[in-house]
Amino acid sequence: MSQERIGVLGWLLRVAGIALLGLALLMAAFRAPERPLESLVARWAPPPSDFLDLGGQLVHYRDEGPRGDPLPIVLMHGTASSLHTWEAWAKALKAENRRVITFDLPGFGLTGPSIKDDYSDEAYLAFVLALLDQLKLPKVVLGGNSLGGQIAWQLAAERPERVAALVLVDPAGLAVNPESVPLGFRVARLPGVQTLAEGLLPRRMVESSVHNVYGNPGRIKPGVVDRYFELTLREGNRAALVQRFRQLRPGYYADRLPTLRQPTLILWGARDRLIPPANAEIFAKAIAGSQLVMFDSLGNVPHEEDPKATVTALTQFLQSLKP
Repeated sequence: MSQERIGVLGWLLRVAGIALLGLALLMAAFRAPERPLESLVARWAPPPSDFLDLGGQLVHYRDEGPRGDPLPIVLMHGTASSLHTWEAWAKALKAENRRVITFDLPGFGLTGPSIKDDYSDEAYLAFVLALLDQLKLPKVVLGGNSLGGQIAWQLAAERPERVAALVLVDPAGLAVNPESVPLGFRVARLPGVQTLAEGLLPRRMVESSVHNVYGNPGRIKPGVVDRYFELTLREGNRAALVQRFRQLRPGYYADRLPTLRQPTLILWGARDRLIPPANAEIFAKAIAGSQLVMFDSLGNVPHEEDPKATVTALTQFLQSLKP
């Protein structure tokens, strides 16, 4: 071998070594091992949090307010979120003597991954119906944000006798392209990312994703990014997020929207870039008699970003319902 070729080979080996060292340092910097449920309960499941066994699936939930409420309010969070997103609403509704049930959907929060590894729309509908049955809730006001809103309107279409009214907060479920997707969601959609994602999670990526879904990131309260970050680390949640995106079928149930007859409140953040406001008009036109309230300065999680303004619209809607 000539001296020139030896020199080139040596240079390539040095470059490869530097690249491997850089990759090793990067992985060390962003290393985020999975955390067992037990290590997260003290901080993220204080009273009134509780857990129940739903056919082998451990479910983190909160059941607050008077049990005599004739129409309990059930609220479901969005993708990569948790029941904590509804805390301010729950507090305000309890002050109005309303019963509020919130819970972590399979794949998220402290409920963790589905025992069936099934994150299809049908699986979520079956899960929510089973939970309502176990809690002995024959009919409820059903609400949700983003993914939770999608589950709410789909369940109302499938089982209208179980849903007295709908509260849809930037609901998902239509085949409309987003203006901007949070970085964490984009990474979870990458081919072959699951094994790598289970061991790595830059906190800055989570922070960027939270900023992306707020209309005004200056409204993010202390501890919110910590919550999203730590609950994403819950054992199995990162793999579940990857599986959820693989099982998405945008627009699959959209033709059922015009069949909805329940009184429906639609709340939307005008600065929502994940599910743009154009979707709000589609929902409002498809659901006869629905009420649409737009919040000019808010994003994809208006109930979390400005709970006072959004819950005021909700309480006015609830007062209009017949008991």
